[in-house]
Amino acid sequence: MKRRVIRGAMAFFILLAMVITQSISVSAAASKFITSVNTTSKVVALTFDDGADGANTNKILDILAKNNVKATFFLTGSGANNHPQYIKNIATKGHQLGNHSYTHPDFTKLTATQMKSELDRTEALIKSLTGKTTKPLFRAPFGAVNSAVLNGVGAAGYGYTIQWNIDTIDWKGLTASQINTKVQTNIKPGSIVLMHTGAGAPGTPLALPTMISQLKAKGYKFVTVSQLLAYQNTSTNKTYTVKSGDTLYSIARTYGVTVSALAAANNITNYNLIYVGQVLIIPGTTVTPPPTTTVKYTVKSGDTLYKIATMYNTTVAKIAAANNITNVNLISVGQVLIIPGTTVTPPPTTTVKYTVKSGDTLYKIATMYNTTVAKIAAANNITNVNLISVGQVLTIPK
Repeated sequence: MKRRVIRGAMAFFILLAMVITQSISVSAAASKFITSVNTTSKVVALTFDDGADGANTNKILDILAKNNVKATFFLTGSGANNHPQYIKNIATKGHQLGNHSYTHPDFTKLTATQMKSELDRTEALIKSLTGKTTKPLFRAPFGAVNSAVLNGVGAAGYGYTIQWNIDTIDWKGLTASQINTKVQTNIKPGSIVLMHTGAGAPGTPLALPTMISQLKAKGYKFVTVSQLLAYQNTSTNKTYTVKSGDTLYSIARTYGVTVSALAAANNITNYNLIYVGQVLIIPGTTVTPPPTTTVKYTVKSGDTLYKIATMYNTTVAKIAAANNITNVNLISVGQVLIIPGTTVTPPPTTTVKYTVKSGDTLYKIATMYNTTVAKIAAANNITNVNLISVGQVLTIPK
């Protein structure tokens, strides 16, 4: 009888240990959120999101081949179904493949099971076409990411969720010159550039030759995302000593990173367990401390998170994280949002005035005065950066 009890107890503890181990491994498998790589080496990763049509894929591949550049393509299952030969061409040319889901849904609205289905279906299709895997790279549709997404895609085998630090917004139909200017003015060692292969981005294949030649002239080397990750310099990451009252969320918000990224960098499996005096590594930070003051924006009728993010030259994911927004499509008029990574600068004592002329755009004016669209928009209380009128007098912030 005693032996049976002992055997039963041993079986119970073994089962309990397996459950605990499995729980820990799932928690520890959160995907790492990457916007760029912290390095002093002049390396840059060109990335292309492939959607339903992929109309410019072969043009882009020809240009990359002529310039001996390898890039990373984030593929959708729907796109692979519509143009399988284009996908084969990407793989044949030796470019890296990543997973961009099957139907391009907002992953923050999916369950972990639904995320896995989206990823697995795409992976199976891409493997059948190319013989190559999309793992471990995932890019979230719309850039919509939260901790649940990072946990879900991590558990599905995608160790890295690849965002970007340069969004060309080529899908808006920008010209080649506008696309290239965005890249050249924002480039830094370790950058990840976002572009698209579809017909909605006709300026991209036109911009690429000049973009590549100018970056090469600046000393930049082109690498795939996986190659870029190898340049990550963790030794320059900042550290933070936990104080009384701190939470992972408050620390992540202070430094403009996600809770999942902070947890992953410090091998934390339980987000609620940190202790006073614990020294945390802050991933992706520089030697400059975060600003103590931030810009706040009141949501107006017609606003979307993407529109606000574009206005302030940040990302939807960062605004969502800073404001604890789990559904990026749900914001309300009058809601006050914190815009991460911005500082409140007192107005200059003297300002430049500019009168809008025919053919002007905010982007053109910002380039002319070596400032940003977001700064001009903020200085003039402009909520729609596409709406300015001839004769309108703008304040150009220093």
